[in-house]
Amino acid sequence: MTDTVRCISPVNGELYAERPLTPDTEVDAAIAAARSAQAEWKRRPVFERARICSAAVDAMLAMRDEIVPELAWQMGRPVKFGAGELRGFEERARYMIDIADVALARIDPTPKENFRRWISREPLGLVFVVAPWNFPYLTAVNSIIPALMAGNAVILKHAAQTLLVGDRFQKAFDAAGLPSGLFRNLTLSHGQTARIIAGRHVDQVNFTGSVAGGKAMEEAASGTFTGLGLELGGKDPAYVRADCDMTQSIENLVDGAFFNSGQSCCGIERIYVHRDVYSEFVDGFVDLARQYVLGDPLDEATTLGPMVKGDAADFVRGQVDAAVRSGARAHLDPTDFPRDARGSPYMAPQVLTDVNHQMAVMVEESFGPVVGIMSVADDDEAVQLMNDSPYGLTASVWTRDLSAAEQVGERVETGTVFMNRCDYLDPALAWTGVKDTGRGATLSKVGYETLTRPKSWHMRTSFA
Repeated sequence: MTDTVRCISPVNGELYAERPLTPDTEVDAAIAAARSAQAEWKRRPVFERARICSAAVDAMLAMRDEIVPELAWQMGRPVKFGAGELRGFEERARYMIDIADVALARIDPTPKENFRRWISREPLGLVFVVAPWNFPYLTAVNSIIPALMAGNAVILKHAAQTLLVGDRFQKAFDAAGLPSGLFRNLTLSHGQTARIIAGRHVDQVNFTGSVAGGKAMEEAASGTFTGLGLELGGKDPAYVRADCDMTQSIENLVDGAFFNSGQSCCGIERIYVHRDVYSEFVDGFVDLARQYVLGDPLDEATTLGPMVKGDAADFVRGQVDAAVRSGARAHLDPTDFPRDARGSPYMAPQVLTDVNHQMAVMVEESFGPVVGIMSVADDDEAVQLMNDSPYGLTASVWTRDLSAAEQVGERVETGTVFMNRCDYLDPALAWTGVKDTGRGATLSKVGYETLTRPKSWHMRTSFA
């Protein structure tokens, strides 16, 4: 086992950041300190927790000018879009802070003579957040802020690819005056992560990552009764009905497919289009996709940065090659994007038609800048194809008919149904999924339920 964690930048393939692994003795001390700090923190009123968490949000936003280029170097996000990560971070954090008082309020059942009864929401204790690299602030904040607002302590393990993000969280909370030890960013190996979980050192694990990673979390937690929140893979579909707003549908779905080089858990990976508007949609979609500028993410003109690693890009290229060999049509010529090169993380966008569900690109997660488009005859065929997936994170319907969208949404196996929107998390709604996409929920009032436990109070006030 190496004793450091290294971030190799996709921009130039060189070492960008390196951190020593936190020694086991320091890990144990951090856990003990977190539990000690939590015992006092949980007694603080919600308004005081809100004051400190809000100050941490302010402190994070004050680092915007450093964070944006840092993101580009760590994971390839173009600086043109880097500030959006912090806008989403702020939106989610502020919302979860604002609703905490109501979400954590005690529940009073109907009155009963000679009794006082209520249910309180108690913090779980120590929450272990294992965060991914692709939206490194957005996904982490989904758990960190509500966990602290609910009265918990938090240990963060961030992805190796985005090592500096954990440092930024630590700086923000330290600057805000969060009690010492209550939040701690640790640099951990997979083995150390498993040891923490298997040793029952934490009370809840919130993990975002791959299906294989989720299974590793379940295996480590086996027999410990530790709670698990898992947000895993996705193969999110869109269905374009004949009554759609064509221009808006194309613009939003192109962005949903290729933003962040397609490395989004809720990115659009497959599109089903009613046959009456299929040709018009494909022509417009291809024309817009062709306008992406693939290049150095530190260049303001770049709209499509490199993928995270060369082998990740080659995996997607392999899916495209296999589909083409099976009869798919590739609409974009990679040579029109000079930075595209096999073995490199720089990969041109690709649009495939003449695809089917016997092709891996239509059923297995790609997590890259490729999308397949199929023609369908009606709602029934669209629903059947949308459900033909092991995943179920989000699904979108593009139509002017709200009733039709609701009817389709009721039949689609998914965590979120969008109408005329995609690739977005509303903090007022539960972020959740079905099938191999995971378990549990974050954000909204529901998100607080997974970070607390109910405690019932049954008080007899008179024997009369």
